[in-house]
Amino acid sequence: MTAHQTDGQVTGQRDSGVLVIDKPQGVTSHDVVAAARHALHMKRVGHAGTLDPMATGVLVVGFGHATRLLNYIVGADKTYEATIRLGQATDTDDAEGTIIPLAEQIALSGTAQSGTALSGTALPGTAMSSDPSTSDGESAHISGDIPSGAITPELIRRTITERFTGEIMQVPNAFSAIKINGQRAYDLAREGKTVQLKARPVTISEFTVTDIRTATASAVPAADSVSAEPPVPSDAGETAETVPVIDVDVTVTCSSGTYIRALARDLGIALGVGGHLTYLRRTRVGSFSADSDSVVHAHAESRTFTNRDGETITRNRAALDLPDGVDVRSRALTMIQSAERTMPCAVISDEQARELRFGRLIAWPTSLPRDLDAAAAHTADELIAVITPFRGGRAKPAVVFPAG
Repeated sequence: MTAHQTDGQVTGQRDSGVLVIDKPQGVTSHDVVAAARHALHMKRVGHAGTLDPMATGVLVVGFGHATRLLNYIVGADKTYEATIRLGQATDTDDAEGTIIPLAEQIALSGTAQSGTALSGTALPGTAMSSDPSTSDGESAHISGDIPSGAITPELIRRTITERFTGEIMQVPNAFSAIKINGQRAYDLAREGKTVQLKARPVTISEFTVTDIRTATASAVPAADSVSAEPPVPSDAGETAETVPVIDVDVTVTCSSGTYIRALARDLGIALGVGGHLTYLRRTRVGSFSADSDSVVHAHAESRTFTNRDGETITRNRAALDLPDGVDVRSRALTMIQSAERTMPCAVISDEQARELRFGRLIAWPTSLPRDLDAAAAHTADELIAVITPFRGGRAKPAVVFPAG
């Protein structure tokens, strides 16, 4: 995964920094970057890791020379709050998709072909229904049956502990931004083409269940079924238009590149009933947290315009929530503050700073361990460079930041 950046004119480090924006639901990460660009009156703005439109939470946005830190921030571990709905599968593995039979979710997941442990075989004590038709020949709405009492809270927790914590192999979602021969996987999937992504290693350091609720859900969800808050169980009993489901609230801390939608999908497959996300919020990216005092909140607002073909189009855009007269830069972390939250840092002398800015080697700072992949070097008031170890106990500049 790489950071997304847009070039533009920047005058110096005083016009550079990092914003922690609380992304609202219903807009893309690019929409949030556009809102920041508008507020900053600057083109050189980027973000460190995409959030899906349905997701909310921490989006780290860099501007000016701080965009060069984004590729280091994007590799940080992340924490999410999510709700997994067991008993229904969708083609996108979240609530924005179309409900599909469990067998189709297994096929889309590629787990059977990938050689991973998830082959679609139900665990002992669970039942799996992959039959796409009901007894009367109509399409089945529920992805997998949930026999009464078969999937207990204990079974859910045990399955998570035994199969979805630590280092695991994960097949990314077919509807993802991963490129296949130059094309995004989600573009191929929307065209109805077969998308086969390879399993990749990810690390799940925390997968905690915070609540489990039985509920009923619409057999065919409405377009606005995605929730900005964890779903509240319905008191209504099961009807011809509803199906029984189990909603599982979780907190997940994971390595960069982990798909929470894929965790929901694979847990549902492992339990033999299908699963998808109905709620997702990112609360932390590395040391950048949603509860920070400097967080910039945002909201989605509708915008109507006429395109070049004369068609009237209505879509959402992001807008930053700032009091009148408040410059968004007042909420930004400085270059040094951003580096300190991203990697180990060392204070260097003015002479060493000049050497680094000329691309020359300096002695590796004694305050830093020698086994680091990268570290930041700064003077009292300026970020100078990102340095990497070089032979002979020296440091070479990997990224150099201009003065000013």
